[in-house]
Amino acid sequence: MWEYIVKRVVTEGEYIVSSGATVRSAAAYFNVSKSTVHTEVF
Repeated sequence: MWEYIVKRVVTEGEYIVSSGATVRSAAAYFNVSKSTVHTEVF
């Protein structure tokens, strides 16, 4: 049921680590809110 969320979190985390992205730039890249990225990844 939550598999798509797990996949999104892993993808966001990998993107942040590999590119050195900020929460704001990762949110823009994945077209989600900053709060979503912050809550899920950090």
